[in-house]
Amino acid sequence: MMKRILITSLAAATISMLAIVAPAMFTPAAAQASMNLSIGAPAPVYYEPVPALRVGYAWAPGYWRWERDHRYWERGRWEHDYRHDWNHWHR
Repeated sequence: MMKRILITSLAAATISMLAIVAPAMFTPAAAQASMNLSIGAPAPVYYEPVPALRVGYAWAPGYWRWERDHRYWERGRWEHDYRHDWNHWHR
């Protein structure tokens, strides 16, 4: 009698364990990753007057530059007007 109860208990435990484990074996793992980056409010609008044209130079407008934990206004500047001709850069 005791042997019959033991075998029945083991069979019930095995069946219930399979009912729990089997779906987990055939269900794909759900991986999830997320990243939040908050750097504060957008930079304020900054209007910079464009100076008159200069021969041989091109105007590079200013922009907001991010450095460490602050934004800094990088003023516009004149840069040499390089021209690309086939395989060479010319001033």
